Amino acid sequence: MGGYGDIQMIDENGLRMDGRGPGDVREISIQTGVVPVADGSCRMTWGTNEAIVAVYGPMEAHPRKIQRQDRAVLDVAYNMAPFSTTDRIRPGFNRRSREISKVTKDALESVVLLNLYPRSKIRVNIEIISAEAGTRCVGLTAASVALADAGIPMTDLVVSVASGKINDVVVCDLNKEEDNYGEADLPMGILPNSGELVFLQMDGDLSQDEFKEAWDYNMEAASSIHEKMVEALKEGA
Repeated sequence: MGGYGDIQMIDENGLRMDGRGPGDVREISIQTGVVPVADGSCRMTWGTNEAIVAVYGPMEAHPRKIQRQDRAVLDVAYNMAPFSTTDRIRPGFNRRSREISKVTKDALESVVLLNLYPRSKIRVNIEIISAEAGTRCVGLTAASVALADAGIPMTDLVVSVASGKINDVVVCDLNKEEDNYGEADLPMGILPNSGELVFLQMDGDLSQDEFKEAWDYNMEAASSIHEKMVEALKEGA
């Protein structure tokens, strides 16, 4: 979050710079089965974000020292392609990609039935090929679809979405300018069937009422995004 200063990101009619209302989500499209060599895969576009996720496994865990006798190991790697932003990104893991990989892994471990595959490994590769804002949310949501596409049993899908505050107004699904210059950001990982959370982060300051408004926006968005996820999985079956 940066300071918004004199930048006006929402007009007197309540419309944002990209024409959306406060509670509107950017356009989303989801495809499954996009990586033929993977056991499951997903391509998700969310605004101008685009992520491709490939899932491999369950497979035997190597080296053997990483094996768990009672469950599978979930190996999650989040990466932004060097060409995904206007500023070239140095290839390879960095602190941000490691942090997002861990957050994503923790969220997915709460729904994947790892106990069904002892001494095994399930590999989840998340590649961001176009980045606008909210790539951790896109990556986690797409990874959930890819796991389901691979036939990995889960208790629920995970939908991740972020709301925040711009010019003292709470809005849903921040775009790049809103993310850069807004006053707060509240990304959440939501289990749509139960309403439970698998992760929550906050950057910036929200009052109690603003927090509730952002929470409600995220929950409403998660419900509509979940419908798109289920529809994509049915179409790819």
